[in-house]
Amino acid sequence: MLTTLRREYAQLITSGGQLLLLLVGFKLESRTGWLWCLGSMSFVSLLAWYSTLYRLRAISGTPTSRIASAAQGYVELVGQGQVHGMPILSRYSNLPCLWCRYKLERKRSDNKGWNTEEQGENSAPFIVDDDTGKCVVDPQGAEILTRHKDSWTSGEYRYTEWRLLDIDTIYALGEFRTAGGSNTTLTQDELVKQVLSEWKMDNADLLKRFDLDNNGVLDMQEWMLARSAAKREAEKRLDEARAEPDINFMIKPPDGRLFLISNLDQDKLALRYKLWAWAHIVILFGALGVLAWLTRQP
Repeated sequence: MLTTLRREYAQLITSGGQLLLLLVGFKLESRTGWLWCLGSMSFVSLLAWYSTLYRLRAISGTPTSRIASAAQGYVELVGQGQVHGMPILSRYSNLPCLWCRYKLERKRSDNKGWNTEEQGENSAPFIVDDDTGKCVVDPQGAEILTRHKDSWTSGEYRYTEWRLLDIDTIYALGEFRTAGGSNTTLTQDELVKQVLSEWKMDNADLLKRFDLDNNGVLDMQEWMLARSAAKREAEKRLDEARAEPDINFMIKPPDGRLFLISNLDQDKLALRYKLWAWAHIVILFGALGVLAWLTRQP
């Protein structure tokens, strides 16, 4: 069973809302009440259909990229999940994982439900490896779907955990960027200014190196010598920066587009949203049909 994590998915929330509106309609037992409930149900279904279609298009319309050749920007990656640094431990079971959400509930005194006592997440960046390269994924702000859910009770408490594991194949859709190495944004002119600024911080050493006539100030010729030396130092630093390995990472898109992480297959994700889209459109037209019928009744 698919489990909603990080955020409550729109289609699950709105399905609950639609059911609640239906129950309210039966409870009110009046024509006016039904008109209000069906109108609200139609509006909620329209929003839910749009939200689901938006996710479906993002998944289906973004081709899978290979990390080694991925373009900078919005991409889709699929690869093996790996721990980046120290593994995260799940809240209650203390099992190592890539990401974990948890919830602690306490049984109500009337035994008719549960009250949430605690809920939250344990998260940190992890690695996705597709054999062509590695990408560090920061799950902050992502919608996360996982098939790993454990729930157990102890006394009057119920513990629930959802996890991503390092044995999972991870699907990630978000903003891909590469920093350092061949993608360094530093320029030689910027580095020359940086080197000269550093040297000016120690004026005594600067004069010792370039004040050839020992008069306590640098004339034009001496200053040109200092700039030439700074240029050579800048070239050295730039070569060292470009020799550093590239670091690929994925974050939440700054333009607000969907940021999705899952251990479910891409085709299953797309099918899931397609079915929900059809379900919401059926509910929408069903509610509109009944609403139109009621408005024609005397």
